[in-house]
Amino acid sequence: MLSMKSIRNAALTALLTIGAFSAITYTSCNKDECKDVVCQNGGTCVSGICTCPTGYEGTNCETLSRDKFVGKYVGTEICTIGTDSYTMELSKNSDNLKITLTNLYNQAFTAICNMTSKTTFSFSGTQGSATFSGTGELTGTSNLKVTYTITTGVTTNSCTFNGAK
Repeated sequence: MLSMKSIRNAALTALLTIGAFSAITYTSCNKDECKDVVCQNGGTCVSGICTCPTGYEGTNCETLSRDKFVGKYVGTEICTIGTDSYTMELSKNSDNLKITLTNLYNQAFTAICNMTSKTTFSFSGTQGSATFSGTGELTGTSNLKVTYTITTGVTTNSCTFNGAK
């Protein structure tokens, strides 16, 4: 006849076996959500979704953010000294994370812009006696706002250009 101690040991062993089997079965059912996800351009997969580095976007980080900025923007610029209406242009740069802004200040100044997010960039530079720095933001698909400060000789001017494609 089985003793009470033997029955308890057998019950405990059975319970531990069932627990271990359940834990193994449960953990083997948890799928790796990133197993079939291929993030491009340095993106990383988190919970099945690509997190893209600055300058890239899309489901798999396959799209350059700067490409949606490319084009001519007709707009008005309001500065601390004066107002002007003109066209500013953004074009692709040889560096995928940069765009080239031309006709800054309606003076044909050129700035090389660094992408800072999917919809923003920053720039600074010197051309001739002019020194400038600022930021730009694309809202919607075709509205550009560029805010910057420019110093030409002894005059400093703070400006905001608002334009549309």
